[in-house]
Amino acid sequence: MQNGLYVALSAQVALEKRLNTIADNVANASTVGFRATGVKFEDVVSGIGPKSVSFTSPGDTYLSTQHGGMRETGNPFDFAVRGDAWFGIETPAGVVMTRDGRFSMTAEGQLVTVEGHPVLDAGGAPMQLDPRAGPPTAGTDGSLRQDGRLVGAIGLYEFNPGTNFVRYGNSGVIPPSAPEPVVDRMDAGIVQGFVEESNVNPIKEMTKLIMVQRAFESTAALMRQTEASFSEAIKTLGSK
Repeated sequence: MQNGLYVALSAQVALEKRLNTIADNVANASTVGFRATGVKFEDVVSGIGPKSVSFTSPGDTYLSTQHGGMRETGNPFDFAVRGDAWFGIETPAGVVMTRDGRFSMTAEGQLVTVEGHPVLDAGGAPMQLDPRAGPPTAGTDGSLRQDGRLVGAIGLYEFNPGTNFVRYGNSGVIPPSAPEPVVDRMDAGIVQGFVEESNVNPIKEMTKLIMVQRAFESTAALMRQTEASFSEAIKTLGSK
């Protein structure tokens, strides 16, 4: 009987994690460059043979690889990644990967994010533009030109976020190991004047949220029934 309580408790822990993940996805449905978080669970078996009990693992989070839609802005400092690659930015937490390409140029000519973090080139150095030459013109490979002169190239990187990855801000991800620059790949590049929208489907996530809430309530009701049966059994055995 106690095993039933433990199984139900493990299910509630897993459902709580799923609930928090879905809520975070819904909250970032309009965040530029946001990649949704998913959770995968595994059975954890205790004991062997007919006495074995199957529990639910707490769950491991993973990053969705689905691309978000591109939205045209017309801003020459807005960029969207085409393909499986990421922008690299320099932050207090180190190098961070992001798909949020809303950049701007400082008075000193440095290319920065909306939070003021420097954007990196393929060599890992902050991008430096000519502040007197105006907005750059970008090639599909990330190269930037001002007044027809090549001034640098926005770095594109690839990395494996792994399970239980760590976010930075709303759309950034801290890579667990040094990211690799993307070079000479026809399937990866940038598009100027566009930004990538969140890949979250709000309707689908809200449906999941309702299902998880109902499952959590059902599990709680099952636990209450099991506790009541356990208490009744104790009373019955104690009276004999």
